[in-house]
Amino acid sequence: MDLPLEPPHGAGPVRLGMTLDEALAAVSPWGEPRVRARPNRALVTVSARCDAVGVEVLLEEEDTVTAVELWWPGEGRTTSTRVLLDGTDVFRTPADELLRGLAAHDADGEEPFVPRLSLGFTRRTSQEVPRARSGLPVCMTSVLVAGTDYYDHRI
Repeated sequence: MDLPLEPPHGAGPVRLGMTLDEALAAVSPWGEPRVRARPNRALVTVSARCDAVGVEVLLEEEDTVTAVELWWPGEGRTTSTRVLLDGTDVFRTPADELLRGLAAHDADGEEPFVPRLSLGFTRRTSQEVPRARSGLPVCMTSVLVAGTDYYDHRI
């Protein structure tokens, strides 16, 4: 299965702006999603797994999806699912190659992000994975797709 990233519109079947019910319907074909509400915050998280790829759907504003985060399955797990950005596999392509041409901020760090596309990546994990000389994982371990202004505060 392929889960295409379409910043700033969504990832796979999940679209930014969906209601909670629409988000649940979008991820339910993969199994029973888990819904968590955070006390004292307007945040609801829908968690699911698509063939071992973790999916977190964040609803931060008035019960609408504001971001989607996908996680590599992790140590010892395999998946045939590909998370694609313009045809490139986000979790199997070396981070340096993936970020080339994206104008990413903090491209050499643990959490590079692309503001105008509202893509955020993570290269942090305690798992045994191939690592670059810097000690960071060679490939990304998660990717977040959000709205166009999601990363404006970080620049």
